[in-house]
Amino acid sequence: QVQLVESGGGEVQPGGSLRLSCAASGRTFNNYNMGWFRQAPGKEREFVAAIERSGDMTFYADSVKGRFTISRDSARNMVYLQLNSLKPEDTAVYYCSAVYGYRSPGDLKSPIYDYWGQGTQVTVSS
Repeated sequence: QVQLVESGGGEVQPGGSLRLSCAASGRTFNNYNMGWFRQAPGKEREFVAAIERSGDMTFYADSVKGRFTISRDSARNMVYLQLNSLKPEDTAVYYCSAVYGYRSPGDLKSPIYDYWGQGTQVTVSS
């Protein structure tokens, strides 16, 4: 079992930055690939970013590439999502997720994750 708790959301102006954090429970954190998804009102949940178990490979949605950065700190069982150059269309609830073992890059961009956090709201508005 893995429990995920997100934090760091808030309201910022366009062009601003936020850093989301996800604290993961459990002693086998290094065996889990981690992902961030988001869901805006009236829309389906969509992939944002993922980082594989070792942290050597990261994946991003085209809409956030170059603006968002995913990272992990295995010593602290933490995953982060740095959000820069935020746009109003980035407004959504952001969810942290985890899936065990090897997964292909294609899989990591889809909602195949076993564990999900409760979400943290990000609002970009002037």
